[in-house]
Amino acid sequence: MTRVAIIGAGPSCMAQLRAFQSAQSKGIDIPELVCFEKQSDWGGQWNYTWHTGTDEHGEPVHSSMYRYLWSNGPKECLEFADYTFDEHFGRPIGSYPPRAVLWDYIKGRVEKADVRRYVRFNTAVRNVQFDHQSKQFSVTVHDHVADEVYSEVFDYVVVASGHFSTPKIPEYAGFEHFGGRILHAHDFRDALEFKDKNILLVGSSYSAEDIGSQCYKYGAKQIISCYRSAPMGYHWPENWSERPQLLRVDQSHAYFADGSSAPIDAIILCTGYLHSFPFMQEDLRLKTNNILYPQHLYQGVVWETNPQLFYLGMQDQWYSFNMFDAQAWYARDVMLKTIQLPDLAEMQADTQTWHEEEKTLEDAAAMFKFQGDYIMRLIDQTDYPSFDIEAVRLTFLEWKKHKKENIMAFRDQTYRSLMTGTMAAPHHTPWIDALDDSLEAYLQTDEECLRQKAG
Repeated sequence: MTRVAIIGAGPSCMAQLRAFQSAQSKGIDIPELVCFEKQSDWGGQWNYTWHTGTDEHGEPVHSSMYRYLWSNGPKECLEFADYTFDEHFGRPIGSYPPRAVLWDYIKGRVEKADVRRYVRFNTAVRNVQFDHQSKQFSVTVHDHVADEVYSEVFDYVVVASGHFSTPKIPEYAGFEHFGGRILHAHDFRDALEFKDKNILLVGSSYSAEDIGSQCYKYGAKQIISCYRSAPMGYHWPENWSERPQLLRVDQSHAYFADGSSAPIDAIILCTGYLHSFPFMQEDLRLKTNNILYPQHLYQGVVWETNPQLFYLGMQDQWYSFNMFDAQAWYARDVMLKTIQLPDLAEMQADTQTWHEEEKTLEDAAAMFKFQGDYIMRLIDQTDYPSFDIEAVRLTFLEWKKHKKENIMAFRDQTYRSLMTGTMAAPHHTPWIDALDDSLEAYLQTDEECLRQKAG
């Protein structure tokens, strides 16, 4: 039997398992599937852990998830086309759920599909090699429960381990002398740690925006974010300022390119992540920056020089879950041989065309359309349920507008499901006042909240 190895059991792997299960439910024979996951549960980033640095097995901690994280984009833009929020929760919920709610939703679809049996947990991939004579991969893994290292042979490999787990860590003058804590966003876990503290955020993208917002919400004294090229430019609270490039720090102060300085207690590096696949054979290893259309991946998925290898979710992401689905369905059909690939030269030329087009994109609206067009290109080649990608793009534009209007209240907005047409229900508590991010607290009805306050 044909065998498929999937590396990582996060959202991309879950999409791949669901894609094969969908085919099987239609009477199609599928390969033997084996997913290797180094954590003890699936969900990837959404599987929160208090661990930082290394986990209980000595493995680098994968998840960059932190307590109190709420979705920073509308759930309507990431809804599965084949499993809606309405189906999972049985009623409309808000447009910006917290981590625990989204994780419950992600798990709900694959639990319904009954695909957990394909995952070997607590098993870290050590090495992937391809034998050109046998045309098969040898995958070596470490089973931490049995403390056993072993290898198995596969016909296809799907790398679904994500790219937000290996931090990109810059060095600034004076770091070695700073008297407070320096950490990367990857190791940020609890905003309460920084209550009454002066925080410096290095970076001007989503991590800086959201971690700073969390620290503000949970009582940071002062927040400074610094940028290299351009400020985020939102209307920040009075105790949040933006400064140009960080030049250096000493034991207690940070110094910036505009000549200003400020006392700081902690530095959080919101400086991005590296695509890192040290377990892959050198000529199979993806090397790219975080961009919308990496080179070497035909249709953003197939490793051009070895079409038995696939990478899922390696793009910079405006879309997420539904893009992973589109990629997984496409990869599945290549493995099932219902999609025939062109020759190497044609694949490379196609990828280069999309890669060059990305360089012409001038704003977020153009990027929304570019990635949306890419997703629909994949969907049009498979039986994945189609949906109105233009409506998703327009919802993204509304999201950007609401953030500009009030960065601390945009999560109180609601949107209409692009799959069911159902309007999201306003959450019972404004985001800034919702300090309990648990599934139970979030799913309380307005009446239950009133009774709790009265009781």
